[in-house]
Amino acid sequence: MTPETVNKVNVKQAVPFFNIRNMETSLHFYVKGLGFEMKNHWINEGKLRWCWLQLGEASIMLQEYKDSWIPKEKVGIGVSICFICEDALAIYHEAIARGLPASKPFVGNGMWVTSLSDPDGYRLEFESYTDVPEGTELS
Repeated sequence: MTPETVNKVNVKQAVPFFNIRNMETSLHFYVKGLGFEMKNHWINEGKLRWCWLQLGEASIMLQEYKDSWIPKEKVGIGVSICFICEDALAIYHEAIARGLPASKPFVGNGMWVTSLSDPDGYRLEFESYTDVPEGTELS
């Protein structure tokens, strides 16, 4: 690698790729619940198997396991994705209004934080910078 190559921006984006059990259940959570939009998809054998979802400037990909192998446990346990937002409290209020069990927002590391888990156990954290004192909980 030359110094010129190192200084150029090469990596542009990281997009979490979640393997899921049930596309319909996950789409209900992400699209109806959190407001993601489907930007691309793949249909295999007449069934939606993969999709690219976007919320603002953040994206994720979902792919349903083939019928021949579906894990017994929730595959997302232990995986957290942090979405840095302009207003995490707005995400919290929208999620609650749509029936999702978002955690009560609190301030940690100078950010409002609210989180929830998707149907496969992937933990999603929505965070936004604030001047509110550490440890404050939304009242």
